[in-house]
Order: sequence, then C-alpha cells, then structure tokens
Amino acid sequence: MDTKTDRALKVADFLLQISAVKLSPDNPFTWASGMRSPIYCDNRKTLSYPAIRNGVRDAFVQEIRENYKDVEVIAGVATGGIAIGALVAEALNLPFIYVRSEAKKHGLGNQVEGVFQEGQKIVVIEDLISTGKSSLTAVDALREANADVIGMVAIFTYGFQKATDAFQAANCKLNTLSDYDHLLTKALSSSYIDANQHDALRNWKLNPEKWSEAFTTTNSI
Repeated sequence: MDTKTDRALKVADFLLQISAVKLSPDNPFTWASGMRSPIYCDNRKTLSYPAIRNGVRDAFVQEIRENYKDVEVIAGVATGGIAIGALVAEALNLPFIYVRSEAKKHGLGNQVEGVFQEGQKIVVIEDLISTGKSSLTAVDALREANADVIGMVAIFTYGFQKATDAFQAANCKLNTLSDYDHLLTKALSSSYIDANQHDALRNWKLNPEKWSEAFTTTNSI
C-alpha cells in the first residue's frame, strides 16, 4: 500500500470514528440546496478530539511537504479552514492568513485577513470540497491581492467531476487528505456499511442529482 493510500484510509477512519461523516443511503440527508444525499460531512468535529485533530494536522503537514515544498504562507478558508489551517501553519513554522467568503462591509473592507507579501507562494487549507465554488472564491481573492496561490489542500472531497473541472479551469492544483472512494472502502471493511449500502452509495456519486430525484420520487409514492 502506498503512503498516500494509507493516509487517505487513515483520515477516512478518523472521520467515521467521530461521525464527522455520516452515511445513510436508506434515509438520506437534505442539503441546503434541497438535494437528497446519503452522506453528510462536518469536518469541524475533528477539532473537538485532540488525537484526531493532531492526526489530521500531521496529514496536512505531510501532504504539503510532499507536494508544495516552496510554500511560504498558509491560508485558511473561512470558516472551516481557519482553525486547522492555523495548526498546520504552526507545525510548519509559517505565517498564517485567512480568507473571508466576502469582503467586510466595514472597517478596512478586507477579504484577506493577516499579513503577507505580494508574490509569496501560498497553500490554501479547506475542510471540504463539494462543487469547489466557495473554495475557488477564496483562491480568486488571494490572486486579486497578488498572492501566488500554488495549490489547495482539503480534508475531504466528494470527488464530483464538476469540482475537478472547476479547479482545472481555475488552474489551481488540488490535493485532498481523503475522498469519497477511500471513505467507502474504509466503511465497508470496518462493517460501518454492508455491500448493498456500498453499491447505493457508489451509485449516488455517479449522478447525485438523478439519485436525489429518484429517491424523492420513490418515497413520495
């Protein structure tokens, strides 16, 4: 097993242990968009468990040292990437800044908070990648402030093609500590889900919108 695969399964195990990720294909969750989904992810829960918090921090540090050796500043995306981003910056002995979802409407009107120099190489820390839209808004804000964003590292991604395409279009490298496929592998091997649930969960990823519509239609009959 290669190091990256081992890391992905370990982080997936962390998330399942503390129910930061919940899987329920038979009784799906409703996202803010109204879409029905068999998975709900709240990676902020990792901060409440010291051993897991430190494990996630260490995984970030390893990922960054392997893929972004020339990083000069760590940036967290508000709000989920702020706390873990600060821990990662501390471990790497690097400056830390964070990016708001939009510029403040008072004071200096900052969207990027903290101190950095124009042209410095920045790695952005995020907790979750869904479609990538909000994460790339932070990248855009940093680039508008003349930072050199060399990539983003997130705890988890659903692995949607829409997100992959968005990051490619934005010319932003993306690495994640774990992902949906590794999560399902770990969930099945640890008996968190059974084989039938595993198949249902894999089908959701292939077409989330269609899966949601089909589930809603089936259960409204």
